[in-house]
Amino acid sequence: MADILKRSKALSVNPLKASQPIGGSLATLGFDRAIPMLHGSQGCTAFAKVFFVRHFREPIPLQSTAMDQGSSVMGADENVREGIRTIAEKSRPALITILTTGLAETQGADVHRNVREFREAHPEFANIAVVGVNTPDFTGSVETGYAATLTEIIRAVVPAAKDAGTYPGKRKRQVNVLANYTLTPGDLEALRDIFEQFMLRPVFVPDISDSLDGCLTAEDFSPVTIGGTPLSEMATLGDALATVVIGASLTAAGQLLEEKTGVKSYHLDHLYGLKANDALIALLAEISGQTVPERIERQRAQLQDAMLDTHFMLGQLRIAIAADADLLAGFVDLVQEMGAEVVTAVTSCNVPLLSRIPLASIKIGDLEDLELAGKANKAQLVIGNSHAVDTASRLGVPILRAGFPLYDIIGGYQKTWIGYRGTRQTLFDLANLAINFSHEGIPVYRSVYAQKPASELTDHPLPCH
Repeated sequence: MADILKRSKALSVNPLKASQPIGGSLATLGFDRAIPMLHGSQGCTAFAKVFFVRHFREPIPLQSTAMDQGSSVMGADENVREGIRTIAEKSRPALITILTTGLAETQGADVHRNVREFREAHPEFANIAVVGVNTPDFTGSVETGYAATLTEIIRAVVPAAKDAGTYPGKRKRQVNVLANYTLTPGDLEALRDIFEQFMLRPVFVPDISDSLDGCLTAEDFSPVTIGGTPLSEMATLGDALATVVIGASLTAAGQLLEEKTGVKSYHLDHLYGLKANDALIALLAEISGQTVPERIERQRAQLQDAMLDTHFMLGQLRIAIAADADLLAGFVDLVQEMGAEVVTAVTSCNVPLLSRIPLASIKIGDLEDLELAGKANKAQLVIGNSHAVDTASRLGVPILRAGFPLYDIIGGYQKTWIGYRGTRQTLFDLANLAINFSHEGIPVYRSVYAQKPASELTDHPLPCH
């Protein structure tokens, strides 16, 4: 059991986490014709939008209730109701989520009551799903905001089995997949291929591989998402063979779905590394009743070969990781399989999963904590998002960019990390970083008797002109 080191500073220095409203927005953007509305000031929404646009490099539909000084003091209920009505009239979305910010939560907003009042005043919009979620940004992280929003969406739009007339196994090939925030569009595409090889039809909830995959569309502009999980699919979840829940953060969402539908759920903490993917493949073979396809067996053998090829570089490598809990657990298992040592682990907030991660200690903190601990523990490589790039530079070590946001590389949002193929490529990436930044080679020998000018005695000769 890991020793959880609580935050001891009065403020964050070089913050690690992204806020809960950003996580809630990300979950919403995985549904077709959806739009998140952040209940707060315009700056709250603008800040979130910057994160999304820089990460996905796509226009992102976000709305704001635009709280000002007056509504912050006197109450902003009218802002919420009017905001929902305006979006419903102009954009005709299938789903609107109202996500609270720190300003709204401090002011005392009750978005669930606001949604009920909107329903009573505007029955003409009964066909539009409107979901209120408490996602204050002064607590939690993108992981907890994503999980809370997905849970409330399931609560609001998935009908109970007794009301909908659904029953498990009615759709003999369908498998529900609750996908956590760590799964990229590339991951979901790879995961869909794995399911289909077992003759299964996965329904991803949510599905950002269809809405945030960087695909050009015929429409020049859309005020709502294009692609993603249709709300019509949510009514069929009770007919599935099984539900696969990926990510410990979605445990509550998986339990709620099982209670409402009666469909048995299977929980996987992550899909990083050989052991985790073996568990996935064994589960799919059990659910489908099929043998493991030869193509997947070959991919596993390729991963085993890659593990042999890279263990020389990764064995005993000292690694520092900064990530939310689900992603942290995945990378810890992946690098420990290769014999690497996680000497520093920093995460954004305390969640139950942390106690199950096989490390001596985990720090609840920020990137300053990562830098100080990484320096003290002689870390040789950093794993973190783009905010950790400067930290790695000051430590003089390479960084594997992973997580959210990734704004200083092109296509980072589309990278595939999971499955045997994704794991194989991740090992190659880690090994290449270790090789290219190694400072443990044989030092250059300089004879004390050398009769050469000083410019020729340097490790890096001056360029010719």
